[in-house]
Amino acid sequence: MKRDVDIPLGYRFSVAAAGIKYENRTDMALIYSEREAVAAGVFTTNRVKAAPVVLDMKRLRSATARAIVVNSGNANACTGQRGMKDAESVCVRISERLDIPEKHVLVASTGVIGIPLPMDRVYGGLEALTGGTVGADMEDVARAIMTTDKFPKFASRRIRIGKTDAVLSGMAKGAGMISPNMATMLCFLLTDLAVEKKTLKRTLREATDRTFNLITVDGDMSTNDTVIMMANGLAGNSPLTETSPGYRRFRTALLELMDELSRMIVKDGEGATRLMIIRLRGARNAADAKKAAFSVARSPLVKTAVYGRDANWGRIMAALGYSGAFIREDSIDISINGIKLVGNGLATGRDPEASDALKHGAETVIDINLKLGPASERVYTCDLTEEYVRINAAYRT
Repeated sequence: MKRDVDIPLGYRFSVAAAGIKYENRTDMALIYSEREAVAAGVFTTNRVKAAPVVLDMKRLRSATARAIVVNSGNANACTGQRGMKDAESVCVRISERLDIPEKHVLVASTGVIGIPLPMDRVYGGLEALTGGTVGADMEDVARAIMTTDKFPKFASRRIRIGKTDAVLSGMAKGAGMISPNMATMLCFLLTDLAVEKKTLKRTLREATDRTFNLITVDGDMSTNDTVIMMANGLAGNSPLTETSPGYRRFRTALLELMDELSRMIVKDGEGATRLMIIRLRGARNAADAKKAAFSVARSPLVKTAVYGRDANWGRIMAALGYSGAFIREDSIDISINGIKLVGNGLATGRDPEASDALKHGAETVIDINLKLGPASERVYTCDLTEEYVRINAAYRT
């Protein structure tokens, strides 16, 4: 059964089954704004960037867009000049079919690296996408862009700015090769609010840093990571700037929406059975807080201990020690799901109680207090299981 969510004014969606890699499922999607929208993007920091990432980074210098075309099953990465020509060709076809400027068409791809797009199938998918698909919605788009994902990821927020009612919505995919700056993920955010170009770009960057850049599944970074946001202004408000009365409400709503999507990605980590929340406080500074929190979140030993429902706090302590953050062993407190296991660096003897608590619930919360300063950080991760190995061993077959 489909889950109803709010959709901003002026956006249309279509999906198609092109057979790029997957059989008997949709694997291409189109997001289209009826009006030219202010647009911004955040992309992977991997030095190896897929053709669609390179193309979108250039096109978003103008901060305007009308359409986003997405395919799953093939990343169009490490495909040389052919890959760039193929990405551009997709944009040309869509611009002609929709009668919009080519420069206002963006592309995104996800899937296997190093294999050229099967353009005969892609062209067939483009024809279907622009042929008036009826009834497609955000969930359909979220399903079409899935690779190893187990469920579609989409959410919305209603927001009131002055006398204007508006909607923020988002669709995302991602389950593996998830590590910050950014993760192996695609995310498309839409709103009918009017937002000034520099404000949208800055706000999206800040929100990404506080959400998608604070998640990790396996420590691997992709070539295709993309977050794109469009704001078409059909809600009718005056364009928001950082000094506008309603700006903080917009910023908070966007953070909440992106946080919800980032939790979905980690919850759906390849093979994962448990969402893990690492909450670290008491670091000397923000840099140390982030280093320490991520060190615990990335540790295969911590992640496998949680999967085994073993409150092995020694693995957490070791990860803090090699994190590069300044710590003092004799000042560290560690709790798991509210049960204090370590006080001032020493065991409290409650390991069996905490291990039993790990057997229940869908989330594991690890609280760490370094007691050295005012800085804190929160990172989402997940446990590590045999299923992760199975999925990735067979990814290209």
